[in-house]
Amino acid sequence: MERLWAPWRMKFIEELRDKGSGCIFCELAAPGDDRKRLILHRGESCYAVMNRYPYNNGHMMVVPYRHEGELGGLAAAEHREMLSVCAHAVRIMRDAMEAEGFNIGLNIGAVAGAGVADHIHMHLVPRWRGDSNFLPVLGETKCMPEYLEDTYARLIDGFSAIGR
Repeated sequence: MERLWAPWRMKFIEELRDKGSGCIFCELAAPGDDRKRLILHRGESCYAVMNRYPYNNGHMMVVPYRHEGELGGLAAAEHREMLSVCAHAVRIMRDAMEAEGFNIGLNIGAVAGAGVADHIHMHLVPRWRGDSNFLPVLGETKCMPEYLEDTYARLIDGFSAIGR
């Protein structure tokens, strides 16, 4: 396997290790520096945050504040707000990043690929024609062309329009 060096990720790995076994989504939701945490939007029942392990530039998640592992365990208002924030995020990424399409979904349960199985979250992955090439298929490597903080800066202004 080829190696693509990304030493900036080590800081995040060390932070995860030092935090222990708490829920990363509950910890992110607590008051703090939203820019440092890459939180783009805080709503009444959910927030939007950049994914630190992105599939593509702009990959973000919409996460309910309430710790819940099942889609059916969310209240109707939580469902509505999550979908509303998702719709706004799609518009923002189309405008700010010229995204041509999106993969949007939920991984419910560890066997379905949920990295954090006990706190439900919705993934939004912007896509562009030609954004996947031989690297992930043959080289087992994904190339990320932009730093997370730079993508955050491109998106944050759009989220101010949906309120905080």
